[in-house]
Amino acid sequence: MHEERWPTAQQGPVAVIVVDHGSRRAEANQRHEAFVRSIADRSPYDIVEPAHMELAEPSITTAFDVCVGAGAGVVVVSPFFLWPGDHWDRDIPRLSADAARGHPGVTYLVAAPLGAHPILGELAMLRIGHCLEHATGRAPECELCAGSGRCGFRSGGPV
Repeated sequence: MHEERWPTAQQGPVAVIVVDHGSRRAEANQRHEAFVRSIADRSPYDIVEPAHMELAEPSITTAFDVCVGAGAGVVVVSPFFLWPGDHWDRDIPRLSADAARGHPGVTYLVAAPLGAHPILGELAMLRIGHCLEHATGRAPECELCAGSGRCGFRSGGPV
């Protein structure tokens, strides 16, 4: 029978790595890193690090090393993805296992992706509402669309 091994306080603090896919666009990677830094202050965990699964640094291994260097005994790798897929099934667990190999005694967990949590539905409706308000001139552009001209009504028909 498999015995469950639960992390204990003796192992050290719990760290969280919030990992996205990673992009060839530096701006996209920087947005993820800034987002993770902004939530770290409100997190119940002392150590919160951003990572990218591929295409950019910090990688999962780099973030894992930072977490352990900061004293973490448990590392939770949290995929910043909506749905389960190959990255959650195979890639992130493999990359996390590779990162953990250099840190005997440190345990890790690959958390579930965000999924269909009711809060995400509320967030989607808030974003849609803001875009409609902006497109009708009743609200400023959001931080994602600022200066891009992307948030406006278009007409169908020939392109």
